[in-house]
Amino acid sequence: MSALQALRNRVGRLFREIAKFGTVGAFGVLVNIVVFNVCLKTFGLATVRSGVIATAVAIGTNYLGNRYWTYRHTDKTRRTREITLFLLFSGVGLVIENGILALSHYGLGLTSTLADNVAKNVVGLGVGTLFRFWSYRTWVFRALPSPAPAGTARGQRWEGPEEQRRVRRRAA
Repeated sequence: MSALQALRNRVGRLFREIAKFGTVGAFGVLVNIVVFNVCLKTFGLATVRSGVIATAVAIGTNYLGNRYWTYRHTDKTRRTREITLFLLFSGVGLVIENGILALSHYGLGLTSTLADNVAKNVVGLGVGTLFRFWSYRTWVFRALPSPAPAGTARGQRWEGPEEQRRVRRRAA
């Protein structure tokens, strides 16, 4: 396989991953917006409390979508680790998202419903999503090791592409 073909395959996989992550995320945004506004307007909860509840509900729906669709092909053997890291990084994203909301609402005095929705669901969610995408693909949903190529002797350790890159970095 040529280097160009390998690059094309890698970019294609990344594009599909981003598209699936984005689809799951779009559904999560919808859940987030609906729950946020229901908490805020129907139940009369405080702005940041509504934001935290909405984000928590969206985190649950996003985990299910990412685990069973976006990253269904990744390692499933360490589920406790995966869920712990997912919740940890989602919690950081929650703080980013709702921290921006709190800054806008309480720090800048932008208290209209529109300002709250823009701060939380556009700016905060945008920054939080970038962090989540990086952390989920890097730490939570780890790729399975590549299978050993045909002809590898039994008992011989085969190093996949990631391991080969690590070895080259250490040697440099």
